[in-house]
Amino acid sequence: MSEKSYEAIKYDLIISRLKSRGVEVEDIAKITLELQQQYLKDISLETCVEHVKRVLIKREVQNAVFTGIELDVLAEEGKLSEPLSTLLMEDYGLYGIDEILALSIVNVYGSIGLTNFGYVDKLKLGIIKDLDSKQDGVVRCNTFLDDLVGGIAAAAAGSIAHRFADTSKVLAAYKASK
Repeated sequence: MSEKSYEAIKYDLIISRLKSRGVEVEDIAKITLELQQQYLKDISLETCVEHVKRVLIKREVQNAVFTGIELDVLAEEGKLSEPLSTLLMEDYGLYGIDEILALSIVNVYGSIGLTNFGYVDKLKLGIIKDLDSKQDGVVRCNTFLDDLVGGIAAAAAGSIAHRFADTSKVLAAYKASK
């Protein structure tokens, strides 16, 4: 039996870290599906899962996910100094670094990823709403995770948009300009 590749090991670890925080690939894909259904009527959840996985294999995305989840966990465990601990535990609205980290994910897919992220971040679609909500008596920090999930979903939507874009008119314009 062959040993797993470096890429497979990293991917499996990312999936494991997301699952440990209550997030499945399919949860992210459902958000991507919601973003793309109005543009691609026949899009399936399976296609969205495939594109979420494409996003998650990228090194930049993995690094962002590792970093964000680790900061959330350290905040929960009280292992961060003040004022950072409070900023993260309260998901302070003017902190903004959580969104900046998520933007590093969406930037892989250009402006369409960026606009999708803004939409997702504003509406708190799917599991993001649950991650963003405080539960009485539960010490949980998802300051980074909710934005990372939104960033992954938005990037996957961007990937889908690039893959299935109708380029016929634009291609004709390029050909006409020769």
